Amino acid sequence: MLELKKYAAIDIGSNGVRLLISNVIIQDNVEPLFRKSSLVRVPIRLGADTFMYGKISDENIERMTKAMDSYRYIMDIHKVEKYKACATSALRESTNGPAIVDSIYKKTGIKIDIIDGKTEADIISQTDIKELIEDNKSYLYVDVGGGSTEFTLFSKGSVINAKSFKIGTVRLLKTPDDAQNEWKAAKKWVIEQTSNIKHLTLIGSGGNINKIFKLSGKAQTKPLSLDYLQTQFNLLSAMSYEERIINLSLNPDRADVIIPALKIYLNSMHWSKATKIYVPKIGLADGIVKMLYYGLI
Repeated sequence: MLELKKYAAIDIGSNGVRLLISNVIIQDNVEPLFRKSSLVRVPIRLGADTFMYGKISDENIERMTKAMDSYRYIMDIHKVEKYKACATSALRESTNGPAIVDSIYKKTGIKIDIIDGKTEADIISQTDIKELIEDNKSYLYVDVGGGSTEFTLFSKGSVINAKSFKIGTVRLLKTPDDAQNEWKAAKKWVIEQTSNIKHLTLIGSGGNINKIFKLSGKAQTKPLSLDYLQTQFNLLSAMSYEERIINLSLNPDRADVIIPALKIYLNSMHWSKATKIYVPKIGLADGIVKMLYYGLI
């Protein structure tokens, strides 16, 4: 007998706010299937406020409130049974983050949880990434967001370690000098965790690496090489912001952050000595849905 449930996840990041609605297909004696039903993203760059001024602006509070109200109606239309909204680095580092959460709840009924970096990494590790991992191989999962990057090391089919660092794309774009110590800490952690692992492979997630993968024209099951990523970084860096929008059809809120994103992935590959990176379409929202279903959050 087949049963269908609808769950939703709201990912409030530093470069955008996403609503993912998933169908959970339940059958007797088999693992449930998680299938994306709808994905809505609005480009509210909360990180530009927090990382430069320490708090979210009134304008972006209003935009975020409207987005949450819209998402509430969309979830009602889809007949979503359960949802969870999680905010990451931009909101957790802003001085007015808790007040914004309270205000949005009163105005829209949407309850937002501000999660720390470790929780973010834990949620990401619950995605369908495990379906891609071979038991006899090692992988470094790199999820690049606007405010932070989450690293998760998998070996022999299990999570070995995970760590979050404040080297997100918006942060690097707006306050690059403030991230120098985080770069050093991330490099040290990755090298320490991977130095004894041979033939390690990267798995990348995030809107920017998804776009780079799409431009490659490769099949979803094929990896990108280190050389390809370096070539794309050189090509995009030589282009102006306007050229990236016009020639590559990048969205305005993607055309600038794609450069620091590529820098993070390239450094991660160099530090870990990986030569290829797989790019499945998964992220924080997918992990939220799975943890909701299993009652873990």
